[in-house]
Amino acid sequence: MKTYWRLLLFARPIGRFAFPYVLFTILTVVFNTLNLALLAPLLSTLFEEGGVQTSKPDSWFEIMDQFSYYVQLVKSEQGAFQALKWVCLFIFLSVFLSNTFRYISQRIIENLRIHTLLNLRKSVFNHVMDLHVGYFNEQRKGNIIAKITSDVQVVQYSVTSTLQVLFKEPFQLLAYLFILFVISYKLTLFAILVIPISAFVIARIVKRLKAQATEAQERFGIMVSYLDEALSGIKIIKAFNGSERIKSRFHEENLRFSELGRKMSYRQQLGSPVSELLGVVMVIIIVLYGGGLVINSQSELSASAFITYIAIFSQIMRPAKAITESFSTIHAGIAAGERVLDLLDEKPKVQDTHSPYTLEGFRKGIKLEKVSFSYGDNQILHDIDMVIPRGFTVALVGPSGGGKSTLMDLIPRFMDPQKGRILIDGTDLKYVSASSLRSLIGIVNQESILFHDTIANNIRFGKPEASMEEVIQAAKIANANEFILNTPHGYETNTGDRGIKLSGGQKQRICIARAILKNPPILLLDEATSALDTESEFLVQEALTRLMENRTTLVIAHRLSTIKNSDLILVLDQGKITEHGTHYELLLQEGLYSNLIDRQSFERHE
Repeated sequence: MKTYWRLLLFARPIGRFAFPYVLFTILTVVFNTLNLALLAPLLSTLFEEGGVQTSKPDSWFEIMDQFSYYVQLVKSEQGAFQALKWVCLFIFLSVFLSNTFRYISQRIIENLRIHTLLNLRKSVFNHVMDLHVGYFNEQRKGNIIAKITSDVQVVQYSVTSTLQVLFKEPFQLLAYLFILFVISYKLTLFAILVIPISAFVIARIVKRLKAQATEAQERFGIMVSYLDEALSGIKIIKAFNGSERIKSRFHEENLRFSELGRKMSYRQQLGSPVSELLGVVMVIIIVLYGGGLVINSQSELSASAFITYIAIFSQIMRPAKAITESFSTIHAGIAAGERVLDLLDEKPKVQDTHSPYTLEGFRKGIKLEKVSFSYGDNQILHDIDMVIPRGFTVALVGPSGGGKSTLMDLIPRFMDPQKGRILIDGTDLKYVSASSLRSLIGIVNQESILFHDTIANNIRFGKPEASMEEVIQAAKIANANEFILNTPHGYETNTGDRGIKLSGGQKQRICIARAILKNPPILLLDEATSALDTESEFLVQEALTRLMENRTTLVIAHRLSTIKNSDLILVLDQGKITEHGTHYELLLQEGLYSNLIDRQSFERHE
């Protein structure tokens, strides 16, 4: 139940919905019960039973006698048909009011459901956006998507629906029991034995539903992961004739998920007929027992009262059945809720301190002191010492897997080192506001990341308030303006999902324009020109060279043209800096850098 109450917190302020819902639900229950209670005076009027109530009861607790008294009063003064009309009118008004109040209460609970969904999905998405980058390297993206979409959807329906059932149906059950006790407390004490019996049987049926629901949500997350991978890698799949293998893998997971859903459905659907069967059996027993007493004149009940009793008792199984069925529904919601709460309980490993220092600018430089980093047991960086003075361009080179990209990711605090510290202008980054730090940094990654939006909005992503003139100027510097103007709608052309409508070189130039527009004092360039053709690379490199003047730049590149003019080149091999110096100094050392050049790991540009 702890999970259930935690999920209900997302309905706050719940009082705005709870109080009107309670009021209209009680009114619904009162008039719905009254509908059946009016059967007794209706039947007694129709069949002119003897022994009816002729004196006014002293207590309103004797509600059936109250009805009987007033019906007989009208009948004696105005006639039987007039009394029948009044009874029918009251039944109509009671049904009308019960349905009106039920509709209003359902609208309130629907508003509560949507409000809860809105808060829960917003909280989950916001939390995911605040998690450190390393978290996403360890998780299936599809599983995260499933938690934000499917799991949240299951939670909102099961939890709010169960809340509705567990509040309304017990009230309705108590109201029916009250009327039954008023009619005959002896018969009612005998009859209510079916309720705990039914609850016990249903509990046995739904016992394993929670474990199955948890497994089902996990399976759905895996399916979404397969789907995401298939759509993202559709070109590779087709190029390597892997369509059938991907189809087979998805189908197998889909089959497991479907089989699990079938088993859960069988268990859930078994509850309703079982409880209904138990109810019918109990009604038959009461009809035989109570009917025998009425026929043999051994009961104080009249025939109309007994028929009313049977009619009300037949309805008592509906709220009882709804309550028992809700326990099967809540299992799916709790299972999905636990997955969602697990995500919300994931603590970001990169967080600002209570009162972080806000960087107003960049004046001195960046310094790394004995920095080490690892993914689990895999050590990536070992005791890195490095200084990047303001205005310097420092290049990182070395074999793939040496830790270059990881080191670069530590600068904007996408991750924090396990050992050592990184300082900017002498201040440890752990005590610096992440947003103020990142406002000073412009990044161009090896992978061109574009959003499903216009070209203009992609360029101004880091500076939303930028004018169109500024956007165009940045595009010109990045050698992107010409091809943008040739697109169908120019700067208003939509790039498609992940920029699929553009070529690799075009996407990269837009990413460069995005960094240029931000105009930051620190640049992080991870293979910034790798996707450009020779002519575009020359033009963009020239623009980047102008942009890097009087700025601090950390660049990763495999092309000689990108790094040969760097102020300092660091050779990173197996997480350690093995060589450092300028291009010509490293060539004279005839070490790893020189070997990489000799093996033509860099493209030479004359």
